[in-house]
Amino acid sequence: MSIFYGKKAAQYIFFEMLPSFILGLLVFISIILMFQVLRLTEFALVHGVTLKTIAEIIGYVVISLLPVLFPMALLFSVLLTYGRLSQDSEIVAMKASGLPMGTLLMPALILATFVGIISAQMSFNIAPWGNRQFEVLYSRLANTKAGAVIKEGTFSEGFFDMVVYANEVNSDKGLLKKVFIYDEKSGDVPLTIIAKDGDIIPDPERPGHEVLLRLKNGEIHRQAKTHTKISFDTYDVHFSEPVNTDEKAKSPQSLTLEEVRHRLKEDLKDKDLERTLRTEYHKRWAITALCIVFAMIGVGLGTTTNRRAAKAGGMILCIGLIIFYWILYVAAEGAARSGSLPVAIAIWTPNLIFAILGAEALRRNWN
Repeated sequence: MSIFYGKKAAQYIFFEMLPSFILGLLVFISIILMFQVLRLTEFALVHGVTLKTIAEIIGYVVISLLPVLFPMALLFSVLLTYGRLSQDSEIVAMKASGLPMGTLLMPALILATFVGIISAQMSFNIAPWGNRQFEVLYSRLANTKAGAVIKEGTFSEGFFDMVVYANEVNSDKGLLKKVFIYDEKSGDVPLTIIAKDGDIIPDPERPGHEVLLRLKNGEIHRQAKTHTKISFDTYDVHFSEPVNTDEKAKSPQSLTLEEVRHRLKEDLKDKDLERTLRTEYHKRWAITALCIVFAMIGVGLGTTTNRRAAKAGGMILCIGLIIFYWILYVAAEGAARSGSLPVAIAIWTPNLIFAILGAEALRRNWN
């Protein structure tokens, strides 16, 4: 009878967590999008980017962040479910009926395992693909909608590997006023180009591959052994950059786990790149294992018999734990990338700390 009751209780808890997990995932996705809403609104209203492109950007951003959002949603679900059961004295009733703490913990571990497997696939393969698609889309958008990248009164260093500055920018018409360009790729001696006006003219036949910037009423300065100054009425600057995914090198965040592993087997001369790749490798495994860690700490804190603590709200506690974890994580990742600590030790330390906290919270309720 106790075995049958234990299975029923475990199923009850498990299916109580599922809606909370989905709710938590939607909540955290909404929070992420809230931070992007101003930029997306600017792209849509000011720079004329279509709603279809905005939807693609949102989709790729969400996909790239899902491996991180899954553990957060899981923690929210476990804390909310077990906190409610504790608040309603259902945990006490289950323990009084003879159910061990291990049976109460099992539903959270099962859900954490399922979520961890999905999170692993997202982190290893799908999220890098989403991040890569975002990079390519943003690059294409930057090339065809150059005004979206050139900010008024700001030095834009990512514009075709040149530094471009404009005092005034009209994104709709592609017009620039008081333009400054610093070109280091022009040869041994950099060029400095100054113009009163400029027109951005994308190539209609090869969108995303080439942009023509037609400057008017300006000067070209070349400082070698002697200073050379050339005045012009019109001067065309051709910006070209391939947007094919095979032509452009992927960032470490856009590499699949297998690609990261393959790169690490190469004889890398750049030690900073090697540390970055090792950080990326361990980071993806650590985020996957975080599902189990968050399940432990969620059950440990959620099964408290202190009704006042239960009424404090799982969401507040969840946010506090997440902030604490990511403060530790950001510090650890910085130490790993800088070489202050071995990569494996740095990346796994936040998980270890939270695993200890979770084990201690469970120990206090394990009776």
